Order: sequence, then C-alpha cells, then structure tokens
Amino acid sequence: MLKFAGKVAAITGATSGIGKETATLFSKLGCRIAITGRNADNLKDTKQKCIASGLKENDIVTVVGDVTDEKFCKHFIDDTVKHFGQLNVLVSIIYTPTSVNSAGILRRGTAETTDLELYEFLFKTNVRSVCVYNMTKAAVDQLTRSAALELAADGIRVNAVNPGVTVTHLHKNGGMNEEEYAKFLEHSKTTHALGRAGRVDEIANSIAFLASDEASFITGVSLPVDGGRHQLCPR
Repeated sequence: MLKFAGKVAAITGATSGIGKETATLFSKLGCRIAITGRNADNLKDTKQKCIASGLKENDIVTVVGDVTDEKFCKHFIDDTVKHFGQLNVLVSIIYTPTSVNSAGILRRGTAETTDLELYEFLFKTNVRSVCVYNMTKAAVDQLTRSAALELAADGIRVNAVNPGVTVTHLHKNGGMNEEEYAKFLEHSKTTHALGRAGRVDEIANSIAFLASDEASFITGVSLPVDGGRHQLCPR
C-alpha cells in the first residue's frame, strides 16, 4: 500500500470529481493536505470527507479561490508552507473550457521564471484555435516534459495523468441534461477499449502512485488512464 505519512500535498480542484477523490485518497494514505476550489460549500464537504478518512482538523488547510489568479496561487502555496512548514506534492486538477484563434511568437523563460502575464501572452498568441480544449491538453503534455527536464536537477519530478471519460459532474455542469449524459456514457463504451467510462477512484489511484516514492524514478510522463481510449480515438 502506498504511504504518505509525514508528507504534505496541495491539491487544486478539490471541490468535486477527481480532485475530491484524490484529496480523500491522500487523506486515507496519511498525507496532510491543503485543498482549494471555488465553491466554499463543496470545499467544506471535501474537508469533512478527509477528516472521516483519518485526518485531524489541523492536518487540512482549505483555501477558497480561483487558480487562474496568479496572486491567489502564490497565496495558496504560501499558506500551505506556513501552516505545515513544507510542501512535498502538488496535484493540479483544473478544467476551464474556453475558445480562442493563431500566430507564432517566442520569448525566453523557464518553468520557474515565466510569470503568468508572459504565459498568458504566449499561450493566447501561439495556442489559439477552435479546438482549444484538445490543444490545451496537448500543451499540458509538453509542459509536463519541459518542466520535468528543467526541475530534475532540483530533485523535483513532474508527471501528468490523462484520464479518459470519467463519471463526474463535469459534463452536467457543462450543460448536459440527464438524457444527454446517459447517451454520452453509452457512446463512451465504443470509444474506450475496455468498454466503459472510468471511475474517479481509478484516476486518483494513478495520481497517488505517481506522487509516491514508489514512482521515484518516473518523471516527464503523461500517463493515459483512459481504458484504452487513446488507442482508439484521437479526441
């Protein structure tokens, strides 16, 4: 069994779905956690689930906020380190649908020195497309590889988990009604080699493995946890 005793993880997107399940799992594994999300009530519910999983009140930091705000991100990490005196794992779970258009531009910078303003400028200029969701996912894969190389000398590992369709409230929150969602899940049986959509615990288990000492020689990996979807369907 994976063990996280003595470690601290900061988890974004912890108010629902994969993020909530990941926070709960890390709690069961003995990891102290800092969790964030935009919905205060949902974040409070996640905290209660983590306490029910074995953590004490003081083992959990909750901060309501929006991770697209650079100042908030710094505040969240600073609060985590101030409370626990350390930070061992960062789990970033974010879904922000958007759409944009294209050019090409280059600026010098690294994962550590590029601020959000420059990132936004480059991303809006270089990654504009009507297929922006798929393109941003590809961008995250490349970011994973680049950050892994840049941070390896500091002993920091960077990996990504690429889920397939996973049963959460994501699609309903995006506008699907019950009938549409049922049809979507039924169709997902044909786009995943294993013939079904995934569960949040399956994704959370993969995240926990990559964050654990058992994966100490793994970095720069984008791990498909998608029931074989990446073998069948480019989208």
